[in-house]
Amino acid sequence: MASMVIVVENSVFTVNEAVRRIVMGQDNASKHSAATTVCLCNLTVVCYHTEQSKFLYHSGKAVNQSLSLPLYHRQSVREAPLSPVSGTWSGPVMMLRAAVLLLGLVVSCSTDFAPPTVNISLDEHPEVRWMPLLKVFDIDYLKKAAAEVIDTTVPKWVHHAAAPIVMALEKYIPQPYAGEIRGMASHFNGSVSDVILLNFAYEISAFCTSIVAQDKNGHVYHGRNLDYPHPVLRNLTINVIFLKNGEVAYRGTSFAGYVGLWTGQSPNKFTVSGDQRGSEHWWNWWKNLVSAFLFQRSPVSWLVRETLEEAEDFQDAVIRLSKIPIITGVYYIVAGVRAREGAVITRDRAGPADIWPLDPVNGGWYRVETNFDHWLPPPARDHRREAANKALNATGQDHINMDTLYQILSLYPVCNGITVYTTTMSAAAPEKYNTLVRPQGCTVTD
Repeated sequence: MASMVIVVENSVFTVNEAVRRIVMGQDNASKHSAATTVCLCNLTVVCYHTEQSKFLYHSGKAVNQSLSLPLYHRQSVREAPLSPVSGTWSGPVMMLRAAVLLLGLVVSCSTDFAPPTVNISLDEHPEVRWMPLLKVFDIDYLKKAAAEVIDTTVPKWVHHAAAPIVMALEKYIPQPYAGEIRGMASHFNGSVSDVILLNFAYEISAFCTSIVAQDKNGHVYHGRNLDYPHPVLRNLTINVIFLKNGEVAYRGTSFAGYVGLWTGQSPNKFTVSGDQRGSEHWWNWWKNLVSAFLFQRSPVSWLVRETLEEAEDFQDAVIRLSKIPIITGVYYIVAGVRAREGAVITRDRAGPADIWPLDPVNGGWYRVETNFDHWLPPPARDHRREAANKALNATGQDHINMDTLYQILSLYPVCNGITVYTTTMSAAAPEKYNTLVRPQGCTVTD
């Protein structure tokens, strides 16, 4: 259970006491204030604003401009009248499901929550198709968050020195990514070089766990934890539905400002996730960026998206993800719609180093991939593979399903302090695609 306090006019109350005081009119300003309900971590907290101190959101924008909040759930905000109780003034009720500091509210909780969903039409021109992000995110917050990701990934002096070089490389970026990146820079009032750097900053430090498993009836399930050492990404996580001719072409989970995908599903065809292979450093990242453009190698997340859009089935996806040149090594984990359609592809830049398929007949009903070659022991400090294997064996093939897979992905250290989100999916049941953000990651006490 989350622990919460509310600060009202320099007084600290528990949730119940604050609610009682506001609803029953026992605070000094209650007759001149509007009650506000904030749904946070599955608890309801009531706050208020006075004429002198307004901390409400109105139409998705902070009334008090000095309040800086990561507003990324505008579409989750709704207004409704508050019934007057004991003479209190009726006002707007704002439902905002997000981790925020509001009116001195102090919150500590670990309840997972679903990210907002953005529909992107592939029929739109690349430079305008990401405009729906503006309905979900505050532009100033996006710019600050993007700068934080870049600065914590690449040294600032490299960032500044690289900007003119990145601009020179822009002409080598293939479509539709060039248009989408230019469009995002325009929408967010930023520079093209910064959007390019942001996209390549996401190409490293993705310490992940992916699992593909088959039950006794031949149903294949796919789950993944995406781990990044950037806490701000929890506020930028989005589900993206890519539409073509008004129909769902594919979907995935990503971050605002990022054109690639590390997690995705082509309905009734296959699912795919990408895990970083080994440890990457910023100097290799810079080399990867240059090689991507000059040698026409695909960033690993762009290949995921292209495969989701173009591959006809599981086999086609495996071939594409195995053979198309990429900028760095990676693991692609793929699951299909039929029994035995599951594999971990270990990639070098030029092609596959290994393909590790499901083999349920011989006991290989699941495959676990973290960030190290499966045929080698992981580093002594990393126990994610061991923990996942033990949990899967304890669960058993008879009991593996979407729910038990999520439970396994929730175990520490499979889920850990830098886990940003968890996705479970099954291409044969595309409507069950589910992503939950881990607002505080996972700890050993979870």
